[in-house]
Amino acid sequence: MNILALENAIKFINRDGKFRVDLAIILGSGLGEFIDWIENPKVFKCRDIPGFVASSAPSHAGQLILGEFKGVRVFLMQGRVHLYEGYSPDEITFPIHVMKKLGARKLIITNAAGALNSEFDPGEIMLIEDHLNFTGENPLIGKNNDSLGPRFPDMSNAYDSHLLIMSRDILNKKNIRFKTGIYVGIKGPSLETSAERRFFRQAGGDAVGMSTVLETVAAVHTGLKVLGISAITNSATGGPEQKPDTMEDILRHANVAGKKILGLLEDLILELN
Repeated sequence: MNILALENAIKFINRDGKFRVDLAIILGSGLGEFIDWIENPKVFKCRDIPGFVASSAPSHAGQLILGEFKGVRVFLMQGRVHLYEGYSPDEITFPIHVMKKLGARKLIITNAAGALNSEFDPGEIMLIEDHLNFTGENPLIGKNNDSLGPRFPDMSNAYDSHLLIMSRDILNKKNIRFKTGIYVGIKGPSLETSAERRFFRQAGGDAVGMSTVLETVAAVHTGLKVLGISAITNSATGGPEQKPDTMEDILRHANVAGKKILGLLEDLILELN
């Protein structure tokens, strides 16, 4: 991690030095409308911020928004970057360190994912209990900077159990159907073969996607409490009934699941405050 780049990014974003963050959120596919709820937004194009890189992924706006949601000060990433875009683990996780330095203690990560579990339906949401990292990458490889976090961070509670319980309670009270499960992170950009999908399921995975795991590793390393939420966008069981996936269907189901995630965030953010 380039400490000078980190300092320059914070100076650029927080020029008056007064904005402190309560909560950070990374918005995946289908959740862009959450920015309409932000009061007094200060919007930055990621490509303009020192150390940040621009997203080329569909439906990822590549913006950072600082603002408030009902009195809670938020650091909001509208979209993210991925390994399949050619970015390094350091570039992908750089915003994690910025949000931490600005005061964030909790991070909500959302994503779009395919359902390895045949009991999951497109349009549902999954609270992430744990993950399997099949990207072949880790943002902590190389010399450790002790000022950012420990050499060997414990990942046994990577997705904070307290945040998970709070989210379950809210979803149940709002009668929003949801699942809990294990997220499998892969590099992409090709979608998984049927054999890979069956293998990931046998390995214990419930949903598969191309983000989140590196961000979570970096967040735990810095001491952030993480809540992970997947929008289930397609069936990815790899069975004989497997149908070809289209980006049109994936984005449509992401929007359906996204509205349910927004319903959770509305109450959860207030409760966290």
